[in-house]
Amino acid sequence: MNILIAPDSFKGSLSAKDFCFHAEKAIKSFNSNINTIKVPLADGGEGTTQAMVLNTDGDFIQCEVTNPVGLKIEATFGILGDGETAVIEMAEASGLTLIDEEKRNPWLTTTYGTGELIKKALDLNVKKIILGIGGSATNDGGAGMLQALGFKLLNKNGENIKNGAKGINELKYIDISNKDRRLDEVEFLIACDVNNPLYGKNGAAYVYGPQKGADKKMVEDMDEALKNFSKIIINTFDKDVSNIPGAGAAGGLGAGLLAFLNANLKPGFEIISEEIKLEKIFKENKIDLLITGEGEMNYQSINGKLPVEISKLAKKYGVKTVSVVGNMGYEFEKVYQHGVDAVFSITSGPMSLSESIENTGYLVEKVISNIIRLLY
Repeated sequence: MNILIAPDSFKGSLSAKDFCFHAEKAIKSFNSNINTIKVPLADGGEGTTQAMVLNTDGDFIQCEVTNPVGLKIEATFGILGDGETAVIEMAEASGLTLIDEEKRNPWLTTTYGTGELIKKALDLNVKKIILGIGGSATNDGGAGMLQALGFKLLNKNGENIKNGAKGINELKYIDISNKDRRLDEVEFLIACDVNNPLYGKNGAAYVYGPQKGADKKMVEDMDEALKNFSKIIINTFDKDVSNIPGAGAAGGLGAGLLAFLNANLKPGFEIISEEIKLEKIFKENKIDLLITGEGEMNYQSINGKLPVEISKLAKKYGVKTVSVVGNMGYEFEKVYQHGVDAVFSITSGPMSLSESIENTGYLVEKVISNIIRLLY
């Protein structure tokens, strides 16, 4: 009997790797003869680097970078087992969680640190960079990242623009003559699961600006700044990326990556699945059950979230899927139409959020133990 354990992380409480540990413990405690295959996963967001490095026997690399408000911090990225592919989460250097809530200001925050991570990866002679762009604190269109990579973004006086959306609002010229030439030799794959355009009512500023600390006036100003950024891109490269789905991801970073680095934007699960050869596991092993999971399953889970996407793959091979989650959110039942067979919450009784977070591992074990007893 083969059980595949392939979850996403429970944000803030349990990594995908630790979920696998607790799930295996529960299964083996019931019957030590059950074979478990552990594949900690992610869908392009938090945990992507860890999942891809662990599944390819790669290495973690630490380096000093600039955070969104200009302070020096330690960040981690990964080199996959092939030695030629880097995986970077932009949130490691430019993420919202790096800034105290009262200090969040997307008018001024920068993606410079993300550029520094890319530059460090180039120093290691990689041929491909996979970049997860979820969880950003920024709205600068990737301007800071580009500056770290040698592009000159200049105002009307020929001076380097300021950080943040404020900077791209005053952008007049782009000088590419000093860009890092190694960029031309590298393939960029961007894990992106949103379809927002660069600007407008469904763009980066209006949809994501408020959660980054922007008030109504700042949202309007940032939207105008992104329009200006788009205009200068058109003038420089004679191409308009503003309406390409995903251009508005991560405060317009998607647009910057498309325009300046010729990146390809793809769903996060699709990238990760291909890189770690996930389907090969189903082909080479007779999987009897898939156990997956995430922090909260709700109506949005059908839009590219890992438990649903891997459930679709499991169905291709006739494998039943159980999803263990921290919380069953609004209209979670929609996942039943997309491959998931059953959903179980780890919170079976009255419990505070802090209690749930503190005991997530134990609660996962308890639920999976009951599932295995029922099925086997």
